[in-house]
Amino acid sequence: MNQTTQMIHEDALPGHESELEPKPEWQPRYPGSGRLQDKVAVVTGADSGIGRAVAALFAREGADIAIVYLLEDEDAQETRRIVESEGRRAIVIRADVGSREACDGIVEETLHTFGRIDILINNAGEQHPDKDIADISEEQLRRTFQTNIFSMFFLVQAARPHLKPGAAIVNCTSVTMYKGSKELLDYSSTKGAITAFTRSLSENLVADGIRVNAVAPGPIWTPLNPCGGASKEKLEHFGESTPMGRPGQPNEVAPSFLFLACEDASYMSGQVLHPNGGVIVNG
Repeated sequence: MNQTTQMIHEDALPGHESELEPKPEWQPRYPGSGRLQDKVAVVTGADSGIGRAVAALFAREGADIAIVYLLEDEDAQETRRIVESEGRRAIVIRADVGSREACDGIVEETLHTFGRIDILINNAGEQHPDKDIADISEEQLRRTFQTNIFSMFFLVQAARPHLKPGAAIVNCTSVTMYKGSKELLDYSSTKGAITAFTRSLSENLVADGIRVNAVAPGPIWTPLNPCGGASKEKLEHFGESTPMGRPGQPNEVAPSFLFLACEDASYMSGQVLHPNGGVIVNG
């Protein structure tokens, strides 16, 4: 078992969606309207949670999907089945997005299969709760930044030569970037980096007709929290601190990604949407 795999399995990450109870709600809530017709989207972390919901909704709107995932083969194949049930094509790519070489391979395989990339959804992430900053090992710190932010640099660098005017990049940041999280110091720090990356990359690419935006979900019921080391007590009250008093579902977040990826958001770049249950973050 290599060092990366050891780190991942320390907290049972990334976790099987098929084993969660209750099951996360990924199903699109309305008929498609062709907003992504014949587009090609790369979606990282697409085997479960928000990534699966995004893949399903994008497929319903007419896109072919490259499903990028880390370890959960069964969940990835289920996402593939979902995409194909919408009448679209899908490929599954097992890869560690924290590796530059792997990100190069993701882009190469997508281009080989579909011939183009129109949308890049940087959604993959990991977290490891720690109550004391002294408990965060150097290995964990490096791994969290590698997965959550280095991956975005690597994938954009690999995809950039193939992104044409009209392309869209949407990154997944978090409410923790805005309000902080005392037990997720390294995770929330990466989310701050992602927001800065989004705004800066937008400035870098907007003149070339490529829009870059982000989504900052609040507490969403996905494998990330129950499999990422959250305590039983925290899970029992997960999402109750939001004004809506409940966690969100992946299919309540996916429409924000769709809006930013399609032409409905043609005059938006460098922005962040906040599906977070009513938390006011002023950012």
